[in-house]
Amino acid sequence: MVSVSTPAVLRAPVAAGTAVCAVPAPARTASLRVVVVGQGYVGLPLALHAAQAGHRVIGLDTDARRIEDLASGRSPVEDVTAAQLELLLRQGAYRPTARPEDVAGFDVAVIAVPTPLREGIPDLSYVTAAGRTVGRHLREGALVVLESTSYPGTTRTVLGPVLEEASGLRMGRDFALGFSPERIDPGNRAWTLETTPKLVSGIDEDSRERTAAFYAGLVDVVVPMSRCEEAELAKLVENTFRAVNIALVNELAEVAHDTGLDVREALDAAASKPFGFMPFTPGPGIGGHCLPIDPVYLSWWAAQVRDGRGSQLIDLAGRINTARPAHVVDRVEGHLATQGRTLLGARVLLLGLSYKPGSGDLRESPAMEVARLMEAGGARVCAADPFVDPAAVGRVRLVAATEQELAATDVVVVLTDHDVFDYDLVAACPAFVLDCRGRLAGRTATAVVEQL
Repeated sequence: MVSVSTPAVLRAPVAAGTAVCAVPAPARTASLRVVVVGQGYVGLPLALHAAQAGHRVIGLDTDARRIEDLASGRSPVEDVTAAQLELLLRQGAYRPTARPEDVAGFDVAVIAVPTPLREGIPDLSYVTAAGRTVGRHLREGALVVLESTSYPGTTRTVLGPVLEEASGLRMGRDFALGFSPERIDPGNRAWTLETTPKLVSGIDEDSRERTAAFYAGLVDVVVPMSRCEEAELAKLVENTFRAVNIALVNELAEVAHDTGLDVREALDAAASKPFGFMPFTPGPGIGGHCLPIDPVYLSWWAAQVRDGRGSQLIDLAGRINTARPAHVVDRVEGHLATQGRTLLGARVLLLGLSYKPGSGDLRESPAMEVARLMEAGGARVCAADPFVDPAAVGRVRLVAATEQELAATDVVVVLTDHDVFDYDLVAACPAFVLDCRGRLAGRTATAVVEQL
């Protein structure tokens, strides 16, 4: 068996079906040689945090350009500053590499690679490729942890066999295997990698305790779970819960608009109830890596284990949320039609392109789909977003949301409510304003303002 050096507070097994409770993180483990496969939004912060905790960390990524940037002290991730990166590089605590052979001799390997969809089907090719790389350098006594989001059974039935085949070792006998889903929220200063409770699990009790001991040195609270499968399901449930509730208020917003009601006032009123209600707000769609993708993983998995019967509720929510960018365009076209105009030739200014405020993250951003649909309809589209990389927005022309730019615009659409925008200036512009985020509510407006 793999040796265990876990504090007693985490030794008690967690029986299936029992309540899961958070456990304060015990004392940190000794310095380890740690490999983090994948140096993106999840892997890079984890790698640097582990290095700050005293481990010797190798950050492996197949993107040679990204590794070159990291080695030069340039961070591609908003939550990691150049100063943090440069300090750890200088200390030798963190070393980025694209060479698989550099991971040899590790004590712990964490796999934090993308799990995208391909035509609505989970694509685990990055996980299996990372597993083969790690497996070729896997030695007895090591721990491998999967952080990538996937459907229940992935750790045990997909990653485990890949590691065994590549290494010739047996999981649970020669090496430990755990799952600890990432809970990264880019730009969130209150709930960080360290302060967000960490789910930990393993293919057996020994693996779970090894996984818990490792993360105990990195986070404030660990939450042990009975098996990997329940932990994998928990991660999908977290984001599916949000996606379904967002779909509910998105649909309610359409009903309220058709009947002349103020849905945001109704939602604010409902939120005054101190129990039994959690507020969600309508918007132009959902973005980021998790919300548009995790529910599809859950419904797809349900269909595999239930003779093709997925989740009708999850699938419907997905259709509602996916249709929101087109609904935004329909609302703009509806207003233009009252003036005897169409999208063709209309000047449209989009405020915000990223999927969340205060961030330049464009992953699955509904604003980018709005821009595409507007351009397809013949509109002259420009956008204001000081956070995004101009090279990443394609044909969309970036401008500043100045008084002059607003005055020259036929339609303004508030898609991402960055705090840096002057919403009083937007409310005073002569254009039609479609406010998808409720930022102009209660402001004195000379513009024609509609809430989405």
